[in-house]
This record gives sequence, structure tokens and C-alpha cells, in this order.
Amino acid sequence: MNGPEKGPPSRRSERDERAYVVELFKLYLGEEHQRRPHLAVNYERAIIDYLREIGICIKEKITTNFPEIGFLENVLLVLTIPAEYSEEAKATMRDCAYKAGLIRDRTSEQLQFTTEPEAAAIYCIDSLREHDLDVGATFMIVDCGGGTVDLTTRKLLEGGRLGEITERIGDYCGSTFIDAEFIKYLKNEHNLGDAIDSMEINYYGQMQYLIQEFCRYAKLPFTGDDPNFYYEVDLEVLSEYANDEVKEAMGAIDWVVKLDSATIKSMFDPIVERILRMIHIQLDNSHEECSVMFLVGGFGQSAYLRNRIRQEFQHRVRNISAPTNPIAAISRGAAIYGRSFRGADGMIDIDGMKSIIDSRVLKFTYGVKVLSVGSDEETGGKFRFSTIVQKGTEVSTDEGFGREFSPALPFQKSALFEIYYTRRYEAKSIDEPGIRLLGKLKIDLPDVNLGTERPVAFRLTFGRMEITATANNKINGQSYQTTFEIDREEQRINTF
Repeated sequence: MNGPEKGPPSRRSERDERAYVVELFKLYLGEEHQRRPHLAVNYERAIIDYLREIGICIKEKITTNFPEIGFLENVLLVLTIPAEYSEEAKATMRDCAYKAGLIRDRTSEQLQFTTEPEAAAIYCIDSLREHDLDVGATFMIVDCGGGTVDLTTRKLLEGGRLGEITERIGDYCGSTFIDAEFIKYLKNEHNLGDAIDSMEINYYGQMQYLIQEFCRYAKLPFTGDDPNFYYEVDLEVLSEYANDEVKEAMGAIDWVVKLDSATIKSMFDPIVERILRMIHIQLDNSHEECSVMFLVGGFGQSAYLRNRIRQEFQHRVRNISAPTNPIAAISRGAAIYGRSFRGADGMIDIDGMKSIIDSRVLKFTYGVKVLSVGSDEETGGKFRFSTIVQKGTEVSTDEGFGREFSPALPFQKSALFEIYYTRRYEAKSIDEPGIRLLGKLKIDLPDVNLGTERPVAFRLTFGRMEITATANNKINGQSYQTTFEIDREEQRINTF
């Protein structure tokens, strides 16, 4: 097959730059610790530097085209994040955006979040009109990116608004894992493990060139329909890193490895099968017929993935398609989402914003720490998890859930609400595995003469992307609201 017009980057210049490669730092905000790569710098520093450079580009464009616009005062930033990010991860992103100079203060409303599946769903609204869907029809977004694959099932509501009817499901099975299968094949089948590892450490650009060539000439054009399809990999660049035994074996084939159709298929199938299983689960969890399935994201362009999905689900879903530009679906959906913040005068109107996303399905159970009182030896005098709202609940934008509490002790002059969350549907003790602190809200409790008869109405409100905790003292009318203090291993972030 023909190679590119431009060759790989110079190894000498790459060595002289002495730069450290920082990649996949997005994975550090997920909970899959085993998938985190080693980084030469702190992951938050990498995020801050990345956002700062994006900000420089944005500011230059605005200054050139709209010199009268103040960036920090008049520009709304919509940041898309993976659906699996925890509340702590979102707080980290906000803090990094502040340190990168994208917002004036940490709590600025000039920065808004939306999840990647939500942005993709918004972008697909126009495509829904092409399928003549009625209000109430359901559709699935299969967002296949480089690292993650996310599935959400939405319902089309009045006025072009969207509701979520099943809990989002996702996995780390994006297209970069096919690249990893390619490298693993070269290491295992041709004994090139040490040579590839050495090249990656010393000449990372050469390593990326090898992978990008595979993507360009094998991964992207592969359909699975042509048994004669093949890709020849020129591996001579590895010759200086290989031992004598490997040099002799590879020299016999001129350092060229031929990947036939079956071999390339074997690299795809472990990843594709995981995606197919997730789609089956999502369809099974939805009790309504799925009218349309949209494939978006960079991996959504793969002809082989599309063919496998159509073969597997053509009898369950009437229409399986992709928007015109699936790789841009998320960024364009975020832009459409941002436009909904615009007021009648064309300026940003946060308070008047009416979100396109009408409802979400919670992926966590939220509760507060309470003290059990009484003579029961098992529960008396111990702290337990008191559920406020359960995982899997469909919540509308700015919908709140709450309970009424009273002080455990008659002489209390204040109370501290500690809010916890878990991926479990139910929890009894705050010490159970997987329960994490979200934040704290301290309130004043005067009128000790009333003893424990001082009810407080506590409420969690789920906004567009963030959560607000409020407490109202029903005796004196005092109201408390807070941003969360999130405890972290490396530092404390005092804004949410």
C-alpha cells in the first residue's frame, strides 16, 4: 500500500528537544485506576496547561474578530466531560479551568458543563426530524470515542427537549484499544517487545508515527467484507533497538510484516464485542421500542464497527445511522447547548436559560450521614447512611429531593450535614466500600430550649450539571446553601 508523502519526524530533533510526553491524562479523572498511564508530571498540571493553550487560541480568535468582546465577561465556555466523571472530577475540571485563566473565579457561571453523551444527543436532534419521529419516541446514542464508549437512551419531548429514560452505560473500549492490540500483536508474534518499548521511551514520535500509519491504512479503511484486504507494516525503524536474534528473523522478511484481513479482524473483535454487549444491555433495560440508533464519535466512523452493529441489531432497531460528521457531534452539540443560554438581547442569560436536556437518570445514590439514637445495640449511637435520592431515579433539571431532620441531641447549637454518594442502589453505613464524601453543609441551630423539636428541611437540587445543597430551619426561617468542600488526596478544593 502507498505510504504518506511526508516521512516520520526526525529522531535527532526529537532527542534534542528533551520533551516529556504527557498523554491520556483524562483517564486520571475516572475511577479506573488500572488504566491510568504513567505521567512525567502531575495530571492536574497537564490539564491546566492543556486548557491554557486552548484558551490562548480562543482569546486570539475573539480579539481578532470581536475586539469589543471581553473574554472573561462575555464569553460562555461549555466544557464537555465523560458521563462517568464523579462530582469530584467535575470540581477538579472547574478548578483547573480557573487556574488556566479561562474564568475569573472558581464559581463563575461563564463556565458550564455538559456530558459528552448529552452533547451528542443535542447534535442529533436535527437528524431526528429526518426520521419523522413523533414526540415520545426514543432513540439511543452510541458515542464511540478514542478511550470510552458511552450509551444513553433518550426520549423526544415537546419543544425539542430531551429526557433520559435509562441509566447511562459505558466502558473503556474506544478505538485506542485497537491500537494497543496492534502493538501487542507485534510484540507477541514477532518478539519485538523490547525493541518497541525502547523506541517508545527514546523516540516517541517514531512510535506514534507507527500507530498513525496503522490507523490511516488499516484501522479506518477496514470493513471486514474483503477477505483479501491486507496492510504491510514497515518496521525497519526498530532495527537499531533489536537484539541479534530478532534482527536475523526480521531481516529475513526485510522488516516487513503483512497483516491479513483475519489478523486485523482479531484486533477489532475483542473491542467490538464489548460494545455489542453494552448495546444489548441498554436495549434490554429500556422498556420502550428504540426507533433510531445514532453512532457518533471518532470510532463511530469505523465501517467495520457500523457493519457489525447493523448486522446485530437491524431486527431490534428500525434505523441505525450516523450524523454527517460523527467525529464533531460532541463539540457541535456543546455549541448548540451553549446557544440555549442566550437571552432575548443576544447576551448570555444564565438565569433565564431553559435547558435542552429536560431530565437525567442519576448514576449515584445520594444520602447524608445521620446518628442513630435509641437502645438498639446494633444501630444505637452509630452513624448510618440516610438516602435522599436513589440511583436510577429520573430527575428533571433543577428538581430537588429532600427530607426533614431534627437534631439528635437536645443541646445542639449547630448541625453538620455530610453528603455522601455511592454507585450502589442502597447503603446502610457510611463505612461501606464505595461510599464517598461529596461535601458538607453546616447550619446554625439556636433555640436550644426546644430540644430536639427543631426540624430542618434538607434538600439536594440537581441542576444542569452540578448539585446544590440547601437547608431551611423551619423554626426561624434561616436558609443555608453551599458549594461543596471535597476532600482529595493531594489538595482541597473549596468550590464545586
